Amino acid sequence: MKRLILASAALAVSAGMAAAQDVVRLGTEGAYPPWNFINDDGEIDGFERELGDELCERAELECTWVTNDWDSIIPNLVSGNYDAIIAGMSITEERDEVIDFSQNYTPPDPSAFAAMSEGVDVESGVIAAQTGTIQAGYVAEQGATLVEYATPDETIAAVKSGEADAVLADKSFLAPIVENDPELVWAGPDVALGGGVGMGFRESDPELRETFDAAIQSMKDDGTLNELIAEWDVSTQF
Repeated sequence: MKRLILASAALAVSAGMAAAQDVVRLGTEGAYPPWNFINDDGEIDGFERELGDELCERAELECTWVTNDWDSIIPNLVSGNYDAIIAGMSITEERDEVIDFSQNYTPPDPSAFAAMSEGVDVESGVIAAQTGTIQAGYVAEQGATLVEYATPDETIAAVKSGEADAVLADKSFLAPIVENDPELVWAGPDVALGGGVGMGFRESDPELRETFDAAIQSMKDDGTLNELIAEWDVSTQF
């Protein structure tokens, strides 16, 4: 109980420090279910929409949502088009050189290969991945032929059309696609990449990062973050 009281006090203090910012704009891709996507009503939905709304409520911040293409999501954060990224972004040393991250709000999610045949050579074949992802970096480092696409849907289409032998992406993204498409199968072993998924912030906004850090920690402490992870099946639990 004492731990929860102290966490709540820290959250209140950090929220007060961020109070000068009237509206916090949260940037997401809106094209990576179940993490974030646009629903039938044209609204941002998914695990991160629910998570972001809860974090803002706990931090007593008014938040709005902004969508942005993945390949420019970090540059547009830095240039001020929104105040934080919450878009299934894995924490990596390379990204951390440009922006600051919150603590992770999911543990590292396994990456997996999906293909039209189980026998595809994922080590030296043609592998599709979304531009600017840790999966694209992994494929390039391992020596396979990397073909990059702007959206995750395009990576799937590349495999279906024969432009790529397999796609490498978060398994939580690929799982419902493989399950519902009889032509797609898993190929090769899963790959552990990154340090979990976190929120991204400008390096000039440490107080805002600390505010959301405290809110994330409060959700970890009371178990609601694990409940949300299980509800959306985006990762293993903490």
